[in-house]
Amino acid sequence: MSAVLEVSGLTKAFGGLKVTRGVDLSVARGERHLLIGPNGAGKTTLFNLIAGDLRADAGSISLLGQNVTGLTTHQRAQQGLARTYQILTLFNRDTLLHNVMLALLAKSRLRWKHFGVFTAEKALKRRAQEVLASVGLERKGELPLEQTSYGEKRRLEIAMALAQAPDVLLLDEPLAGLSSEERDTILGLLQSIPRSVTIVMIEHDMEVALAFADSVTLLHYGEVITAGTRQQVVDDPRTKEIYLGH
Repeated sequence: MSAVLEVSGLTKAFGGLKVTRGVDLSVARGERHLLIGPNGAGKTTLFNLIAGDLRADAGSISLLGQNVTGLTTHQRAQQGLARTYQILTLFNRDTLLHNVMLALLAKSRLRWKHFGVFTAEKALKRRAQEVLASVGLERKGELPLEQTSYGEKRRLEIAMALAQAPDVLLLDEPLAGLSSEERDTILGLLQSIPRSVTIVMIEHDMEVALAFADSVTLLHYGEVITAGTRQQVVDDPRTKEIYLGH
């Protein structure tokens, strides 16, 4: 399978601290790829570099065969990249429906419309309602986000990313802080995503995440320690020493 995401020699330092050190990563179309590593391994920094939230000091990033290293976050989103964040980045005082409409607007021609109120656009609103229904939140569309549970916010964030029809989806700890029941709900949502969407996920719940992943990359102090199928990485003595603790 051809790679839809290629990272080569990616390096980022903050002052004298190198957070990523020549990271290489290749993710095939339709793959479910897991990034693991101890806290401070550079996982979220790597996501920020791939998404364009940070600029790399060295190295390159290719998305769908196109070099996107010099593109902005917005431009990479237009090229087919979407992401979620470790810390929720939603409009907490707006309704769920309004949050989704804003996400849809990012790839709609309506974003260039300089008159009228976008919330009055019936087609956009209808599509937003469909997005909410896809994650079981259709009855909560008119609620302010602050009146929903943390698990519902996580579902909404993933649905908003999917609503942009990405080719590559970056998920930063989507199961963190959830109850067992909420984790099952989110995992079911992730498993329902079609293989036309390639997923790269950071996750600390190894039992759940490894059941989901096709392949795994282990980072430690900003370096790739090992990468391969989930079984290859789990069986690697370095994984047991650095991450699994035995």
